[in-house]
Order: sequence, then structure tokens, then C-alpha cells
Amino acid sequence: MPRRLPSWLLALASLLVAALAACAPDAPRELALGQEQCGYCRMTIGDPRYAGQARSGTGKVLAFDAIECLASYVRGTEGVTGAWVGDHARPGTWLVADSARFYRLADGRSPMGKGFVAVGDGPPPAGVVNPGRPMRWAEVLAVVGEEGMRQGAHDHAHGAPAAHAAAAAAPDADVVVSPDGPVRTLSEALRRVAPHGRIVVTAGTYAEPATIAVGKPVTIEGRGWPTLDGRNEREILQVLADSVTLRGLRFARVNTMMTEDRAAVRVHGATDCVVEGNRFDDTFFGVYLARSERCRVADNVFVGRKDGESNSGNAIHLWNTRDVQVLRNRITGHRDGIYFEFTRHGRAEGNVSEGNLRYGLHFMYSDSCAYVGNAFRANGAGVAVMYTNVVTMTGNTFADNPGAAAYGLLLKEIAEPTLERNVFARNTVGLMADGTTRLVARHNRFADNGWAVRLMTNVQEGRFEANDFAGNTFDVATNGRDGDGTVFAGNWYDEYRGWDLDRDGRGDVTHRPVRLFSLLVARYEPALVLQRSFFVGLLDAAERVLPALTPETLADAAPAMAPQAAPEAPNAAAARLASTTPHPGTR
Repeated sequence: MPRRLPSWLLALASLLVAALAACAPDAPRELALGQEQCGYCRMTIGDPRYAGQARSGTGKVLAFDAIECLASYVRGTEGVTGAWVGDHARPGTWLVADSARFYRLADGRSPMGKGFVAVGDGPPPAGVVNPGRPMRWAEVLAVVGEEGMRQGAHDHAHGAPAAHAAAAAAPDADVVVSPDGPVRTLSEALRRVAPHGRIVVTAGTYAEPATIAVGKPVTIEGRGWPTLDGRNEREILQVLADSVTLRGLRFARVNTMMTEDRAAVRVHGATDCVVEGNRFDDTFFGVYLARSERCRVADNVFVGRKDGESNSGNAIHLWNTRDVQVLRNRITGHRDGIYFEFTRHGRAEGNVSEGNLRYGLHFMYSDSCAYVGNAFRANGAGVAVMYTNVVTMTGNTFADNPGAAAYGLLLKEIAEPTLERNVFARNTVGLMADGTTRLVARHNRFADNGWAVRLMTNVQEGRFEANDFAGNTFDVATNGRDGDGTVFAGNWYDEYRGWDLDRDGRGDVTHRPVRLFSLLVARYEPALVLQRSFFVGLLDAAERVLPALTPETLADAAPAMAPQAAPEAPNAAAARLASTTPHPGTR
């Protein structure tokens, strides 16, 4: 005979069950739209107007993308202790299923195609087939059961949940969205379109009540610059599937949120996505990519609100990404134009980032990246590259970044950076290097800067070769006399007064680009007022004759007699032309 459990153990079990029941939630919870999956069909939940929730016998609250999925779950699950449905008229409001009134939309518009919607005390939605006689929850359960049985053979053959297989119609390869057509919202088009299909959005303004979630591979194209309007209430669109393309759309009005980095377009956990040829106006963040790979952000125009760093986000923000390309975008008015963090093998090429509040380009902890042919101009603090290994910057322009804390380019705690054929012009500081190892700078042009190059004494094993220095107040400056192996070789200086007797193109007299006066200014900046004084001229002359205090390690033993760098960085002309072209979004 089986042994009977002690009475005290049975009593303890009863108490535990009662305690669990008491702790179970007695109300629906807030949904993570665009991120949660339906507890029945496993599709992403994107629209609260059709959603539902149920509390299982264990107290867990499950969410569903459609009322038909909720009904299918309730019919097939024992011990369900609560069910709620979204109020179609008031998105985000929940109704107890037993007390709600249910209608069916004539066009079957719902995530799973059965067209069930629920309302509380309000009138029925437009376009329902049963406006005079609403259904009750029990009837919905019965209808779903009957229609699900008719689909049973299909479900069994394909291994799909009944609600998923019971969609009203086969998905379309192409869907057109227009303000007065049969499909009037992008969310509805996404429910109708087939995977790898195309949605064409015609001209007009579309302001949907919830964030649009793209949960399948699809191409979304705008015709006539349709506007997706966030109404300063929410993010506009989230890409949650691979191989999604967004093209020809205008995104507008995403408000500042201090607890959330709201974006016009958020790409999360996706691969091979493309965001190209779009406009972003007055958005907190423009394009935000997280945990994504092999995506491309190209040929977009971003115009931020430019009303303070705390109220402005980044135009293009990459976090924890890999193999992402940022190409030929035009950016102004944001906090940072382009931001890379924890990105590997990223590439930014041909972008124009100017007039941003903080950095034109800002990246941290992003190894093995390349920046080619970009123009960074008139940004609040210039460009900052920090805490990164192996970065290549070629053919870029860093210009017009004035201010006590502004740099054309700041390198902070960087290993193995390469700077080649860049232009540093009209900056307070052209290049600032702090905690940098194995820096290679060659064929760059430093022109008309306050300080062309400032090297902290913790810069190790650097090499400056075949660069041009012209019109700078200070060509090279440092904060001490102790360097660690940084070499200057074969650079051209407009201040050089030596000669070339053997005509090999190299000066026969060593040039020391670090002026003694620059060492004094490094310790006491107000001394700059003496820059044009007779005293400073005498100081420089004495130091050239009898160098005693300027660092010997930063001397150029064989300076070039003619300019070595290209007169203009690659792509700089195209970047300058792009910056003067009228903004295509201007009305």
C-alpha cells in the first residue's frame, strides 16, 4: 500500500498554494510592445488595441497579440484564473474579458486575421459586421473553437497554432498604404504583407496610436516623402526582424525622454537591415541600432532640434553592433552626430556631420573600425575617439571647432590608431592625443589651428611622418619634456628656416616644432596675450640657437622642404559641396 502523507505536510502544502494564489497578480501588466512574443502564436506583440492577457493557474500572466490567440489559449488550457482584453477605443486600457463587448471587423483586420476587437462602454468601431449585437466572451470562445476546428487539418499538417493558421487571407507580396485607400496604416500593411514582400507608403502623414513593430523581413518604401509622425508621444518604428529595408520615408517628432532613449527607428537584434534615403526631422534619437549585425545606414538626412544637450539625442547611435556601415549621411543639430559604442568592424564613410551640440563623431570601446572621407565641422567639441584599439581614420576633414574644450580630433586611451591624409583646419586644437600608444600620423595637413598637435607626455611610440604644418599658432605642443619614443620625421613646416645643400628634399638642419613659449602657455594659459610680443620673439630666437628646454625627442631631424600632404583630403570637395546643398527636407 502507498504510504499516506502526514497531515502536517498536507497542511503546509495547502498554505503554500494559498500563499502563491495570494501573490498572483489580479490585474493585467504593462506590455513591452515590439519586444514581447505572443504566448500562443509566438509573433511579436505590436498593437495594444487587439492584444489580450491571461493569468494561468500558477499565477503567471501571459500576453497575446490578438483576442483570437487569447481565446485559443483559454479554450485549450485548464486552470486559467483571469483574462483581459485591450480596449480598441482606448489603447493601453484593459477590460475584463467576461464584461467586455466584442465585435468583428468586416475586413478581418487583426494580427491573426479574425478581426476580433473589444470595447467597454463606448460605441462599436467603424467597419464592424455586428454593430447592433455585440458578442460576449463565451460567444467569442465558441466562435474561435468552431472556426479553429475547421482549420484543424491545416494546422496539423503545418505544425502551426490554430489562430495563426486561421488568418483570413493569404499574405500579399505587395501592399500599398494610402490615406484614403483600403489600407491606411503601416501596421495594417505589416499584418497583410508576406515575408520578403514590399510595402509602398504613399504621400501623406501617418500618426499611429502605438509604435510600429516590424517583425518580418520586408521592404518599406515611401513615395512622395510620406511622414511617419510620432506626435512627440512615442518611438515611431522598431525593426525586430532580419533583412528589413526602410527607404524614402520621413520620420518626425519623437520627443525627449529622460528615462528612455527614444528613437525614430530602433533596430534591435537584427541582421542585414538597411535604413537608406530617409529624412529625420525633430527626433530625439534618429536611428538606434542595438545588438545588430551587417546593417547599413546610408544616404539619410538628419536635422535635430538643437535646443540643448539634455534635450537632444544622437542622430545615428550604434551600441553592441558588428559590421555596420554608416555611409553618406548628412547630420546637423543633434547631441552627437554619429556615436559608436561597443562596436566591432564598423565603417563610417562619406558622412557630413556639422553643427552638432557636442561631437560630430563620438565613439568608445569600438575596436577595428575605419572612418574614411567624412567631414566633421563646427561641432561643439569636435570628434572624440576613446578607449579603443586599432582604428583607422583616412581622408577626413576636421574643421572649425573652436573653444577651450574643443578639438578637431581627441584621441584618449587609444592603441594603434592610424591617421592618414586627413585635414585639420581652423580648430582651437587640431589633434589632441592623451594616453595613446603606437600612433601613426602621415600625409595629414594641419592648417590655421591654434595648436595643430598637442601630445601629452603619456603618448608612447608615436610617429609623425610626411605631414604639413602651415599657419598654426603652435605646430606641436606638449605638457612636459619627457616623451616616450614619439618620432617626427620628414614633415613640412612653414616655420622652418633651414636649408637643403645636397638637394635631397630634406633640410640639413634639425627643426624643433615645440616652441619654448608653448611650454610656458601649457603651464599658464593667460600668457597667450604675449604671443605677438617682442619678448616671445626673443625667446623663440634664443631657443633655436641654444635649445635647452624643448623636448629633444620631438625634434624633426630632416624636415621636408616642400609640402608632403595632398592639398585636400579625399572626398573633401564632395563633402563641402554636400554641405552647401539645400536640405531636401526644407519646406
